[in-house]
Amino acid sequence: MAMKFEKTGEGKYMLDVCGYVCPHPQIYTKKSLEKMSEGDVVLIVLDNPSSVETIVQMCDQVGHEVLERKTEGGKIHMTIKKG
Repeated sequence: MAMKFEKTGEGKYMLDVCGYVCPHPQIYTKKSLEKMSEGDVVLIVLDNPSSVETIVQMCDQVGHEVLERKTEGGKIHMTIKKG
């Protein structure tokens, strides 16, 4: 189990935090967003439903936009645009 953050294209990133429980997904999301430029987009893949709301609250507080949120096969996929 290792957190994975990688660039997948121009202005696009992917963060995999499956297997982690609160507060780690939020911490890794925050650190990943800090490395990105304004307007960049990150796809976050996680499997801890309770982390979703804390990530959404964090985004609301600092001005990032949650573009999409869906669940596929027990994994949650969130797309966030850095504000």
